Amino acid sequence: MARKNKSKAGGNPNRPRFWGKHAVAAALDNPNRRVLKAWSTREAASFMQFPTEMPVVMAEAPDLGRMVPHDAPHQGVVIEVEPLEDIWLGDVLADAPERAILLVLDQVTDPHNVGAILRSAAAFGAIGIVTQDRHSPPESGALAKAASGALERVPWVRVVNLARALEEIAEAGFWRIGLAGKAETGLKEALGPQRVALVLGAEGPGMRSNTREHCDALARLPITDNVESLNVSNAAAVALYAASVA
Repeated sequence: MARKNKSKAGGNPNRPRFWGKHAVAAALDNPNRRVLKAWSTREAASFMQFPTEMPVVMAEAPDLGRMVPHDAPHQGVVIEVEPLEDIWLGDVLADAPERAILLVLDQVTDPHNVGAILRSAAAFGAIGIVTQDRHSPPESGALAKAASGALERVPWVRVVNLARALEEIAEAGFWRIGLAGKAETGLKEALGPQRVALVLGAEGPGMRSNTREHCDALARLPITDNVESLNVSNAAAVALYAASVA
């Protein structure tokens, strides 16, 4: 199952613009990312390693501010890029080691949350994230900034049918754990097999019923009654830590 739709952000509808030192540096370092053009202050250009053949336009900070959403911390550099090529779920699963963690997001649409989840996935060594194409954000500057470089490092698979993808994940030997606040089993007890897929739903509605039915177990995070739930990106970070040390 491949990614289908390309990003809709940026000046060109198919070319997102990234900003911020970490997001831009990671894009420049990624051999699979095509960076088309850069705008930079002279100060930022002095330490950004732009390829010699890349067009770089010198600009003042206020000019760059008009190229990004209001108050976006561009840190003196903006680039225009091509979206990454499609990634196939089968390829990610085929390359998975004996001990592996995969994240599956069910209709998590906020780019800041997905970016933060990508960052946590990189920090805890997840082999990738899987989202449904129609219900996930495109590549964008806000997402890349929140990911702080992880967008370029963590495989992101977009699928048409999430339930079918979960079946494929199970066939590859992954134990599928859906995170649910009202589950009777704690995450520590639900973990076991060395290959685990952590499934998280959107804030509020949580996982859809069909997604729940394609999980091998439902588990809750060990949080107190002082809060009803965690932000989905925070929940992902806690679950990734728990799975990585299990």
